Amino acid sequence: MVGIHLDKPFPLYPHGFPPDVMNEFERCTGRRSLGNKAASGTEIIKELGEEHMRTGSPIVYTSADSVFQIAAHEEVIPLWELYRMCETAREILSGPHEVGRVIARPFAGTPGKFARTSNRHDYAVPPPAGMLLDQLHDRGVRIHSIGKIFDVFLGRGILDSTKTKNNTEGMEQTLAAMAESESGMIYVNLVDFDQQYGHRNDVEGYGAALEQFDAWLPEFQNRLKPGDLAIFTADHGCDPTTPSTDHSREFVPLLVSGPQVRAGVNLGTRGSLSDIGQTVAENFGARLTKGESFLPQIL
Repeated sequence: MVGIHLDKPFPLYPHGFPPDVMNEFERCTGRRSLGNKAASGTEIIKELGEEHMRTGSPIVYTSADSVFQIAAHEEVIPLWELYRMCETAREILSGPHEVGRVIARPFAGTPGKFARTSNRHDYAVPPPAGMLLDQLHDRGVRIHSIGKIFDVFLGRGILDSTKTKNNTEGMEQTLAAMAESESGMIYVNLVDFDQQYGHRNDVEGYGAALEQFDAWLPEFQNRLKPGDLAIFTADHGCDPTTPSTDHSREFVPLLVSGPQVRAGVNLGTRGSLSDIGQTVAENFGARLTKGESFLPQIL
């Protein structure tokens, strides 16, 4: 979406991480680990949460994506230590084992009633130079990120950032940022569609979240200034009706609106998510190496 195309895919670990990775992780953290398999985040804390509380061993797991996730109860392994474990894992996972993200997954509660908290933290691979946020920063474009965007891009090019716990906060903070910003780009991630409902195959919850988003849209539209452009999309599919709890990877929606946007334009099936980045880049007088802008089609 910001113009990055990988020369090779990040590694996947459907059968867990190899002994050399796990042995080094346990040696550096001073704790044994549990799990080391591909699993749903909510299911693995149901399965291993009680043993984790008894032993103090962090739960390590992955998914269909290139991620190394560490789950820990906040009263067993404090957040500062969990985050330090993630930083250690990020250092270990380099070269052929350079996963896309290391993710802290803290949770709370008692056996049978465990729930993940909002203190998640992502440790990403540094993006290559020249991506969209770098180019906008070089042109003095003020970027305000909302949600986990700051973590995903390691803060590159971002002047203002707001962390959020859920969609409600994300939408509230988006309206606040719109009121405060005269120009620039607001980059928002609404995490509940993916984290709370898509990965949990919660169809009713997903539907209710869409209704909440729909109810928010009129106020959002009212706050759009004459020159504003709003782009709604997703970074991947996460269909809650599929049997798997992983990303379902269907095509994602692309909806564009704004006071000066031509209505009824069919943008078709795009060649890449980078078309979005290229469109934003062109709007601010920049150009990415990847992607085809659709700005001329909509203005």
